[in-house]
Amino acid sequence: MVGTLDRKRLKYTGKVRPKPGEEDPETGQILYPYLPSEKLVEAVNLAIALERPLLLKGEPGCGKTKLARAVAYELGLPYEAWYIKSTSRARDGLYTYDAVGRLRDAQLAASKIDEEAAVKAKNADAYVELGPLGRAFRNEQPTVVLIDEMDKADIDFPNDLLLELDEQRFEVTEVKQNSPLKKIQAKATPIVFITSNDEKDLPDAFLRRCLFHYVKFPERQQLIEIVKTRFTVSPLELVDAIIDRFLELREEMRRDKGEAGKKVSTSELMDWVRILSHHQDDEILSKLKTELLYPGVLLKSWDDYRRYGEQIRTQPEA
Repeated sequence: MVGTLDRKRLKYTGKVRPKPGEEDPETGQILYPYLPSEKLVEAVNLAIALERPLLLKGEPGCGKTKLARAVAYELGLPYEAWYIKSTSRARDGLYTYDAVGRLRDAQLAASKIDEEAAVKAKNADAYVELGPLGRAFRNEQPTVVLIDEMDKADIDFPNDLLLELDEQRFEVTEVKQNSPLKKIQAKATPIVFITSNDEKDLPDAFLRRCLFHYVKFPERQQLIEIVKTRFTVSPLELVDAIIDRFLELREEMRRDKGEAGKKVSTSELMDWVRILSHHQDDEILSKLKTELLYPGVLLKSWDDYRRYGEQIRTQPEA
């Protein structure tokens, strides 16, 4: 287990960020700066100190998923992402066992067709593949683990992870008692971030073991800062105009649909800025006053497209 003193040295500030154009060494994807609020930084450090998962909620596009990667980057720790699907099982995050593969190899061994398969079939360990949480438990140093959109899974999913997240251990039932994979105990407590879009309620027993933070949608100045970190060539006047038009559209959608309705998000804003940045600044500034440019980048339903995308506004007289 990681020592208490080592754990105390892990402090997230939100101020250590990737340089422009820096890529993730594992995926090759470009890393972008993450701009957390002070409250969010505090919540992360509480989760690290208490060794509890941090449950993050907030509307889609508010930055829940990106936080874990940003924490791993700043602290220089390994990163594991577990993207939950409707068919995901809790055990998938710990390990999977290829029973079909072992049966196939056993049949090949019995028919004496493949000697290599015969050797492999005798070793149950060869069919175990650790999942994101299982790999994190085996790491010598703390690993940042993202469990993304847990509410997509079956209602029993959170409860099935209680013991593993609480006691930091699990057993691989398919291997022999003397296997090094039989009982896996975390060598260093992982830093776990769990996101939820509230599609399902999470059980009370699970919530008791987590810290909670609601990630608010970025305010105007935060959006400007996010755009400036990604599109440094844009003049401030153009960025202001784009953000104002974006927020105006969000407010219209909020009034029409309520807080729970689908509104434009930051990921759609980034795509919109990327497209607009290919045009002359004067042209964009002029057109933004009368129409919603490239509405298909922002609006994802026919109803929204008709309601907001085809509006032509009249410029006020000078």
